[in-house]
Parts: sequence; C-alpha cells; structure tokens
Amino acid sequence: MEMEKLLKEIYDYSMYSEKKGLENINILCEELGNPQKNYKIIHIAGTNGKGSTSTIVEKVLIGKGYSVGKFTSPHILKFNERICLNGKNISNEDIVKYYEIIKKIVICKNLKPTFFEIITAMMFKYFSDKNIEYLVLEVGLGGRLDSTNIANGDIVVITNISYDHMEILGNSLEEISKEKVGIIKENSYVIIGDDKEELKNVIKKEYVNVLEKYKSSSYELDFKEFKTNIYIEDKKYTCSLFGGYQYRNFLCAYEVLKKIGINDKLIQKEISNVYWPGRLEILKKEKIIILDGAHNEDGIEKLLETLTRYYKKDEIVAIVSILKDKNYNKMLEKIEEKIGKIIYTSLSENKRGQAAKELYDISKKRENEIYEENILKAYEKAKSLKDKKVILICGSFYLISKFKREVLKDEN
Repeated sequence: MEMEKLLKEIYDYSMYSEKKGLENINILCEELGNPQKNYKIIHIAGTNGKGSTSTIVEKVLIGKGYSVGKFTSPHILKFNERICLNGKNISNEDIVKYYEIIKKIVICKNLKPTFFEIITAMMFKYFSDKNIEYLVLEVGLGGRLDSTNIANGDIVVITNISYDHMEILGNSLEEISKEKVGIIKENSYVIIGDDKEELKNVIKKEYVNVLEKYKSSSYELDFKEFKTNIYIEDKKYTCSLFGGYQYRNFLCAYEVLKKIGINDKLIQKEISNVYWPGRLEILKKEKIIILDGAHNEDGIEKLLETLTRYYKKDEIVAIVSILKDKNYNKMLEKIEEKIGKIIYTSLSENKRGQAAKELYDISKKRENEIYEENILKAYEKAKSLKDKKVILICGSFYLISKFKREVLKDEN
C-alpha cells in the first residue's frame, strides 16, 4: 500500500470511540501477546509539558546506552515523529508493516477502534519487536480512558493541571485531575510538577512533588543563546529547551532520571542538545522567529510570561490561529494584552480550524490587529514591520506545522 494512501486510511479512523474505556485496546494488545509488558514504562500525563519532559528523559537514557522508545503526539510535519526508537523516527516500511498487523486483528475481531487506538497498538508491538528497555510513553488525552493506559507505568509523571479538553475531561480542575491521575498503578513511582490542591487531593498514594523537593533550586533564562539555566544545589544544568515553564519540565525529568540511577554529569551533558520542535522553537533570521504550539490558556500564559521578560510588547508581532474547539476567547484576551501587533491567519482547511476573519471578528479589532487568510502573506506583513524584533507564531500545533510546510520551505 502506498504510504500516502495508508496514512489516509489510518487518519480516517474516528477520533472518538463508540465504546468508552479500554476495551478495544485490550483486545488488540491481547491478540498481539500484550507487548506493552515487555519493557519498563515511564508514563507521562499533564495538560502541558508532556512532550518536553518525555524528550529530556529520552535523550539522557539514550546517552546512558539504553535502548529507548518514545511515543508522543501530535506530530509537526510527519506521522513518523510520533514513534521514535533511540531518537530516530519509525520508517515508512515499519508503519506499513505494523499497520497491516493491526488491521488484520481489527477485521478478524470486527472492531471499530479509534485512530489513536490503532497507532497505540502499532507502537506497543513495534517497540516490543525492537527489544527496547524503556518506553517513554506520553498520554494522548486525559489519562484514565486513554489507550496508553493499558500499560503499567513503573514511573508515572503528572507535569501539571490546567483547563483543556473540558468537554471530555470535565469542567473543574478536580475532575481533570482525576482523569490525569488515572494512569497511576499500584506499584507506580509517582512524580508531580504542580502545587495545585485539586491535583494533590486526588492522588491516593505517596508521590514526589518536584516543586517541593527541589524548592531550593532556581533557574534563569539566557535570551542571548536561548537556553534555560537550572541550578540544583551546587550544579548548573544548561537546557537547550527554552522557557520558564521548561524549569518545571526539567525537574520532572530530573526526578525520573535520578530514580533510574542516572548521574548528574550525564544529565548535564545530554540536556544541552535536546531538540523538541514547536515548543518555543527559535529561528534566527533577519528577525527572531519563535514557533510555539501553545494551544490552551495555560500554554499561552506561560509562553507570553517568558517572552515579556525580555522583549517589550511593541517589539513583538504575532501570527495567530486557534482551533474552534479551544477556549479561544480567553487565549485571545491574553495575547491581546501582551502583544503589540497581531495578524490572524487561517486554519480553515482543518475541520476544527477557523478562518482569519472569524478570529478577527472575535477579537477587539484594535488598529494593531489585522487578518490575512494566506499564511505566506501574513508572514510577509510581519516581516515588513521594521519596529518588530520578534515574529511569534502561536495558537496551535497545526499552525506551526502549516508554517513550516508553506513558509519555511521557501526560506531554507
């Protein structure tokens, strides 16, 4: 099967299951021989920060010499990014191979799985066949009913709790927290990176709160090199992932690595070269270009908090698009408060996306806010603003993906 046709077939599976729970993934994995039991698992949930935390852990474990799998979502440019073996994306050939294995089970058992159940089963089997030692496993959505939750996490991390996907996870922080902590198993070593009482109150076993354990640590942002310097006791850790929120992500990853027994020198060495696209990703051109997939209120708030430590409001122009199933009103309020010039652009080709004019009509429509449906034209307008030092692209991972495909391809 041609790769493009195969991926369309995978994407055509529903995003939501007719059967609530883990029934489909249980059947798939049982038919595969329960491959998820063949390696140690670091299971990571949270509203934001899952991917960054996962990637720090992955990079250091590979540096130690372990065979490591990583499962994350969404991808930015290629589906293959979701399933990584020792830092390398799964090949097209293996996607075909493992999809065909799962497809046979689906037909044989007359299942109606979701897109995410399909790729989760593919991933578990692929990593089992590759004899990995550790799987760094990012939750897709929530936790308790997420298809990754068929696995038993030896180490479980909850990075943080805030509002997102409320139509599925609940309208209160307590409800959302209950869904996230649903990945905790009887023998899990539990790590959290959030002080919220709503989270702490629903965890029914002993846990490590890194904000408490490492309360004497500190960090500083290097806006010249765009690095995050973290200080724990008398040691400095220079992380190539930039942003104030990366401090919390690093502490979560650090606690995972210390639990496994990794020494500080190796951690210091490996985190200096961690790469995770679309998370405060910096491109140095004639202006600083910053790509960030912040797609909820908390993510936008943390992004802007970092940028406004160094740049003045009137030095930043933002190209923005937000999916219609997000809390875009709150997100726009925060962006309008902190950014001097906003250019709304379109994601209307996505069934969850909005046109630029739709977003503009929702906004305050101030003179420093305009819209441009075409992303290339939006970028050209942003570049033409001589008084701006920074072009920020934010609001959705789909926007980051589109910007890389349609804009950066012409500049690289």
